[in-house]
Amino acid sequence: MTNITIHSTFLPHDDPEASLGFYRDTLGFELRNDVGYNGMRWITVGPAGQPGISIVLYPPQASPGVTDDERRTIAAMMAKGTYATLILATPDLDATFERLAARGAEVVEAPTEQPYGVRDCAVRDPAGNMLRIQERR
Repeated sequence: MTNITIHSTFLPHDDPEASLGFYRDTLGFELRNDVGYNGMRWITVGPAGQPGISIVLYPPQASPGVTDDERRTIAAMMAKGTYATLILATPDLDATFERLAARGAEVVEAPTEQPYGVRDCAVRDPAGNMLRIQERR
């Protein structure tokens, strides 16, 4: 048996204030860290009650070794919502969806029974990242 756990994951952002507002005010996550360096910001957020799991919102242009062509590709994929995905879970999908929609989240898909056995919905964050939210049964 291994003793490895998930600590954090990274999602790109292209507007730190919009991303912070979405994850804190729309999703209700808590701000855990906000670090600036060379005009860029790394923002760490996470769900209340799960202090061991964090999402780091990072500026993709800061990734070492990424070429200018790759940066343009990343920006284009972010704009289409095809660069990054995060799967979240909630015990009440309908109430969560209604709250997010009322707070202005960009809706991609309303709550739907998927053919692969889950009921979920999809929204996009301000950077274009796809967030699928599944109902826990």
